[in-house]
Amino acid sequence: MDLSDIISAVQKALGVEVDGTAGPETWNAIYNRICRAKAGPPRKTSVAKSAAVRAGARDRVDDRSEKAIATLLPQVQPYARALVKKAAQHGITIKVIAGMRTYDEQNELFTQGRTKPGRIVTNARGGFSNHNFGIAFDVGVFEGANYLGESPKYKAVGALGMDLGLDWGGNWKTFMDEPHFQLRPKWAGDMKESVMLAELRARKDSGQGAYA
Repeated sequence: MDLSDIISAVQKALGVEVDGTAGPETWNAIYNRICRAKAGPPRKTSVAKSAAVRAGARDRVDDRSEKAIATLLPQVQPYARALVKKAAQHGITIKVIAGMRTYDEQNELFTQGRTKPGRIVTNARGGFSNHNFGIAFDVGVFEGANYLGESPKYKAVGALGMDLGLDWGGNWKTFMDEPHFQLRPKWAGDMKESVMLAELRARKDSGQGAYA
């Protein structure tokens, strides 16, 4: 049995996504199972509260980030929190400032800088952004209470995100988007972004999950 088989077996026992890779979700579940168990047997709770306990107060970040994180798919949420915390460990304050968008919200954003005032911030119409499927989020760099729309720190955060296994918009060739991160589904492999988005639209239309 190799390491990936061992990790897969542990993930199956913990009830998390089985992918053979020990990411933030797996480590959170291990912590909750081992460390929290030392505090005594858990109380009986509702399913909703059990999910909150599993995520744990230890995993929560700032309120603004949590509001955006709550819109993401469950598989993505621990990665967003992990990025906020990892950036903080490197002396960089970030917050998650955007998560899931509906097609209508995406179309509204697309008009900015075109038929509405402001600068162009996206080339994607509704259904053509990973934000529309709950697998992508944007971060903002802050110094105190001040939001920095541009900063060399975004590149540092990009490296941290990729280290966690996230795709980073700063690597895009046609429309570089340094605040953008997304968790690519394993079924997508090395698919082109346009092909992956077409599959995500089809899955959404059929009611199939993005990570199923």
